Amino acid sequence: MSQAKKSIFDRLPSLIKKSNVTLFPEGVIGYLAGPTLALVANSVLANYFNKYMTDVLNINSWASEFFKWLPVVSVIFVVLGNIIVGRLMDKSSSRAGKARPLLLISVPISFLALLILFVISPLATDTINTQGQGLALVCIAIGYNLWFAIAYPMYYTPHAALVNLSTRNSKDRTLLATLSNATALAAMGLSTMILPFFLSLLFVPQTTNLPEGAVLLESGEYALNGVVLYDAAASYNHWKIFVIALTAITVVGALVEFMFTRERVTEESMDQGDSAAPAKALPIGQQAKICFKDKFWVIMMVFFFCFQLGGMAKNVSQLYFCQAMFPNADGVYTIANGGNISGFLAIIGAIPTAVGMVAAPILAGKIGKGKAIFCGAILAVAGGLLGMIAPANLVLVYVSFILKALGSTPAMYLSMALLADVLDHQEAIHGKRTDGLTMTIYGAIMAGMTGVATGILNIVLSNVGYAADNISSEAIRGAMPWVFIGVETFCYVVIFAFFIFMGVEKFGKFDHEAIVADQKAAALAEGRKYISAEEKIRLEEGEEAYQAELKRQADAKAAEEKRLSNPDEAKKDQAIRQEFNALRKAHGRKEI
Repeated sequence: MSQAKKSIFDRLPSLIKKSNVTLFPEGVIGYLAGPTLALVANSVLANYFNKYMTDVLNINSWASEFFKWLPVVSVIFVVLGNIIVGRLMDKSSSRAGKARPLLLISVPISFLALLILFVISPLATDTINTQGQGLALVCIAIGYNLWFAIAYPMYYTPHAALVNLSTRNSKDRTLLATLSNATALAAMGLSTMILPFFLSLLFVPQTTNLPEGAVLLESGEYALNGVVLYDAAASYNHWKIFVIALTAITVVGALVEFMFTRERVTEESMDQGDSAAPAKALPIGQQAKICFKDKFWVIMMVFFFCFQLGGMAKNVSQLYFCQAMFPNADGVYTIANGGNISGFLAIIGAIPTAVGMVAAPILAGKIGKGKAIFCGAILAVAGGLLGMIAPANLVLVYVSFILKALGSTPAMYLSMALLADVLDHQEAIHGKRTDGLTMTIYGAIMAGMTGVATGILNIVLSNVGYAADNISSEAIRGAMPWVFIGVETFCYVVIFAFFIFMGVEKFGKFDHEAIVADQKAAALAEGRKYISAEEKIRLEEGEEAYQAELKRQADAKAAEEKRLSNPDEAKKDQAIRQEFNALRKAHGRKEI
């Protein structure tokens, strides 16, 4: 058999050598610490870039159509970017994996995008440096699309795919999915729980060239019509320094994630020694035929669409909502006060979400991942409806936020593991994996919803006549709750309705049996020795690890036999096996 050609990425081996997943260093460093750092920049952009455009560049006043439609039109490029990333993953021939090499490729692109967006782009408001407005729009358009359509998909799509490609062990996969999804919480926490208390450093209060009627407050800030005034030029320069630091954090995070992760499922497609090239990528058309006829896959894509749209609508509008609905003790509407409330909201929302990081896997073990997400959706809808009753009541908003945070935890932590179950089920039924198309669409949704949610917000802001100095108007106060609370609540109603029909987990045992049987048959047909997961552990890690794996399997088998000793469970198991084999047979596959 011919030797696979080595790529440059094969010369940068993973620091993870164990065949089994371990909490440390793989889980803690590769799936939690590294991605958290890498995702901070996107979290900042998602939460504050729109506020930067309206309150620093004042772009909604001198380029309102550009402001409204940039994030919406850019979704087209986001989708195209994710298609490219998905095909790059499908065509990967590196033993470093399908996904991991792209993490490194994203680094220079991310650096360039942030540089263009904040450092190279000139300050061009309606009153300052007006001759640079055209250049500013060009830089913003290029930088925005370079980040959201290329750099971020080049990082995030392979980052998300690593859970599917890391292992087939369902318990280990749930652990990694929990840690991986916790990175979004951690990165969001850094930008929404800590940064809001320092927003006065990024949105600098104005002290010179004050308009007529400006009033000096006890805080030392100047306000006009009850709204604090901000210095655009000083704020712009502070953002430059801040983004340079963000760039360094992003680079470090991506490098750490690359070094401390491993794609065990990808390695299965290669010779079980070191000689064979990976299997040829399944054409997109064939992947689409499998995916769009799979109800479980469709449910997951609808879920990700709604989950991300609702979450991003909440995130991009949170500072606007908090500033518009709640003045400070002097009755003045300030970014600093809005930021303080926004930060406190994020903190109290993070507490149940952090608890859910531990509770979600336990709940999944008791009732299943799909049922846990279903129950969480009910709680999130209840919290959203409560918040809409009186959105100007801060205590009620806090309670609503906590309930929604509790409801979202199963979705946040278990969804990627559930998607991995769906992909394994497809492989068991069809003999083919659809990671490329699946992660292309998933990545497009996760990156594209930032643009869609921002577009919704910007259209609403434009329609109610938003300006930095009139955020306290009744029109703005009436609209913000519908964006901040209403959109996410509606999305969870849709998730609740679709997850009534989610049942892929019942096939888990049979999926594993079928995949192993197919791998054995393929090895026999190719005239090579089949090496089981247990034997691979023995070869790579030694007898102690091998015996530990055998004990784990023996315990699992004993638990299964005890369950099947119940006649009702045995009858249910047999019915699921028959349903599973019917699916295999319908696609020309042998029964197991």
